[in-house]
Amino acid sequence: MEKQIARELLSIGAVFLRPDEPFTWASGIQSPIYCDNRLTLSVPAVREKIERGLAALVKEHFPGCEVLMGTSTAGIAHAAITATLLNLPMGYVRSEAKSHGRANRIEGRLEPGARVVVVEDLLSTGGSVLDVVEALREAGAQVLGIVSIFTYGLRKGIERLNAARVVNHSLSNLDALVDVAVQEEYITPLQKQQILNFRNNL
Repeated sequence: MEKQIARELLSIGAVFLRPDEPFTWASGIQSPIYCDNRLTLSVPAVREKIERGLAALVKEHFPGCEVLMGTSTAGIAHAAITATLLNLPMGYVRSEAKSHGRANRIEGRLEPGARVVVVEDLLSTGGSVLDVVEALREAGAQVLGIVSIFTYGLRKGIERLNAARVVNHSLSNLDALVDVAVQEEYITPLQKQQILNFRNNL
């Protein structure tokens, strides 16, 4: 599954690999890789594989899940489709509370004590998804864990998840992706090592 999803992400241009011309992430990190999983929503065949994969992760690792909660904004559509496949309620968590109306941060019905799985598209340093986890915990939810499409496997992200006592299960990861990228000649073996060195040094 890891390599299959990696192959799909590469084939639709959702992953860009530029070891010699790094991207700047929102965090300011200079990265040889950029992943835009929003593009998967535009390709029905890929979208179906991803949503069925996320549903399978929830069933396998979090069988007691009662509600899916998407991260805003990238996780919302994936949470909605996956919830439909699993016949589960869903909602989403805003990056901050609305400044009008009921000033909600959590959208959708969330009962105290509900067993929740968070749906995220991409994990890097883990900061944004853990902010969502914290908001859900403050609202009284029992967060079982996270399912996501892709993780870079950054040490900082792993350490943050461990410190917050939350587990993530991703459909694919950087190691699988660069293996496929070399096999299909998107990058050279040397560039693969450059990308892994970047990840391992963060």
